[in-house]
Amino acid sequence: MTTEFERTLHELEVGGTPLRIPAIGRGGERWPIVFLHGFGSAKEDYADIVRHAAFDGRPFLAYDAPGCGESECGDLDKINIPFLVETALAMLQRAGIERFHLIGHSMGGLTALMLAHAVPARLLSFTTIEGNVAPEDCFLSRQIVDYADPDPERFLDAFIERVRHQPAYASALFAASLRHKVRAGAVPGIFTSMVALSDNGDLMDKFLGLPCPKMLMYGDQNATLSYLDHIEALGVRLAEIPLCGHFPMYSNPPAMWRALADFIGEG
Repeated sequence: MTTEFERTLHELEVGGTPLRIPAIGRGGERWPIVFLHGFGSAKEDYADIVRHAAFDGRPFLAYDAPGCGESECGDLDKINIPFLVETALAMLQRAGIERFHLIGHSMGGLTALMLAHAVPARLLSFTTIEGNVAPEDCFLSRQIVDYADPDPERFLDAFIERVRHQPAYASALFAASLRHKVRAGAVPGIFTSMVALSDNGDLMDKFLGLPCPKMLMYGDQNATLSYLDHIEALGVRLAEIPLCGHFPMYSNPPAMWRALADFIGEG
């Protein structure tokens, strides 16, 4: 069997909470890419980087966020966006990554933005794939407010059913694996912090203030986002993915990888 990337397991402690974080990645001579997956997704969203020649020789790191995928967390109640940022910093240190291209999707896009804001000099480029930069981006996580339920298991069950029937590309596919990819106890902290940051975290200013090249990727079903023209005029590259909603890695991965390769280039 040929292995084109390596699976590793990292035992960490973040804020006094023990974590076991599985990761995939590889080495190489070019600048590395760090991927942060979205809510209810996993590191394998980005394993196909090895299938695309434009990324030959490119090191990468992708890992399961606490509460997601194959990760283990000693206290699910501790998980929120700041906790995920601290986890990202610990994983960068463990991997020995100093400067890097950063790509985050949805929840991972918001985590990536807060990480980028904390260490802007370390970034070579920043790509948010439908990550939160404005209150209107909170259409999934705001359900923690709109459909509040004190029982996390019951909330997640209802959330899955609502997502399953959304009229958007890949919604049913995403919903089908949610129970396997996220722990119910992690959901309230993640979603509550996403809503708070989206409404009051000055995310757009943080995004536009990053000194590195920036790209925002979105599905054509979400081309009505109110801020697209504004940020493009300020130098942000836009990548609209056709036949796609919130999940380009599920709906149109060839277009997603082409756009990422074109943006990152040879750097």
